[in-house]
Amino acid sequence: YKYKVKVTFVLYDGKRLETEAKVGDTLLDVVVNNDLNIEGYGACEGTLTCSTCHVVLKPEDFNRLPEEACDEERDMLDLAYGLTDTSRLGCQITLTKEMDGLEIKVPETINDARS
Repeated sequence: YKYKVKVTFVLYDGKRLETEAKVGDTLLDVVVNNDLNIEGYGACEGTLTCSTCHVVLKPEDFNRLPEEACDEERDMLDLAYGLTDTSRLGCQITLTKEMDGLEIKVPETINDARS
């Protein structure tokens, strides 16, 4: 049994998808495992070759993340549409119990960097 946290994905149209997630899972895992209906999300299945799992965090949450983006992730984020200062790729964010209540914005346009 793993500790669970609550995560809310806020879609560009304002729709909120609230879900429970296991600590140690990535945000991409959360979308896949909970069958959240976010079209085109996570196309490359976490191999850092697309930017479809681009999410935008609140500044205070962004600053609380345990690790910064690696070079590969930054390169992919450069290709993401609607990049912000608090953008990350969901496949690279691993949930910790401190992230309970995390709210994540999903940008309107999902870009697959592979196309």
